[in-house]
Amino acid sequence: MTWGLWESYMLPGIWITIQVTVYSAALAAAVSFVVGVLRTSPLWIVRFLSGAYFEIFRGASALVFMFWLFFALPIAFGWQLVPMWAGVLALGLTYGAYGSEVVRGALAAVSPAQREAGIALSFTRMQRLRRIELPQAWPEMVPPFNNLAIELLKGTALVSVISVADMTFAANLIRFTTNESAPIYTLLLVMYFVLAFLITRAMRLVERKAKAGIGQAPPPGTGLLGGLRRRTKTADPVTGTATAGTPGGNQ
Repeated sequence: MTWGLWESYMLPGIWITIQVTVYSAALAAAVSFVVGVLRTSPLWIVRFLSGAYFEIFRGASALVFMFWLFFALPIAFGWQLVPMWAGVLALGLTYGAYGSEVVRGALAAVSPAQREAGIALSFTRMQRLRRIELPQAWPEMVPPFNNLAIELLKGTALVSVISVADMTFAANLIRFTTNESAPIYTLLLVMYFVLAFLITRAMRLVERKAKAGIGQAPPPGTGLLGGLRRRTKTADPVTGTATAGTPGGNQ
C-alpha cells in the first residue's frame, strides 16, 4: 500500500472510526445511566417501560436497526438521516441497552444499609443516588464498561455497510485498488487492536481514580503490561504497612 492510498483513504477512515466510537459511546453512556437507574425505580410502570427498552434493544440486531434507521425511517416518516448519524444512533441505543444492565446490577450490589442510612438522613431518592449509591457503584461499572467500549469499537465496522468511510470501508477500497487482501486486512486487525488497547489503558486509569475516590486500593496490574511490572508495594488493609506483591499476580 502506497503512502498516497494511506493518506487518502486509511487516515480519514481511522478518524471516522474514532468519531463514531466517541459519539456512540457518549450516547450509550447516557442511555445506560438513564435506563439503568429507571430500572431500579420503585414505580412499576417506570420499571416496565425501561425494562421493555432493555429487552427490545438487547434482542434486536444493531445491523438491522442501522438498516431500518437509514432505509426504512425515510419511507415511514420522511426523515433522512446522514449515514454516520444513523450508525451512531443504532450503536449508541443498542450498546446503551447492554450498559443499562451494568448500571442496574452495580446499583443493586450497593449494601442496603447504605440506602437505609440515606433514608435515615432524610435524603431524597436523587440525593441517595448522587451521594451514596452511584459513587459506590461506579468503580464496579468501569470494568464491564471497558468491555462494552471495546465491543462498540469493533461494532463500528458495521457502519461501512451504509457507506460510512470508516477504517473497514477504507480497507475495502484499498483492497479493490491494489488487489492485496492479506496485508490490508492484517493492518486493519492491528489498528483495531491498537485502538482497543488504548481504550483499555484509559479505562484502567478511570478505574483507579474511581476506587481511590471511595478509599479502595487500586486494582492490581493485569493484562499485557501488568505482567511486565516489577514487584510493587501495597498497603496492608489491617496494619496499613506496605507489603510487596508479586508481578502480574494479585496484590
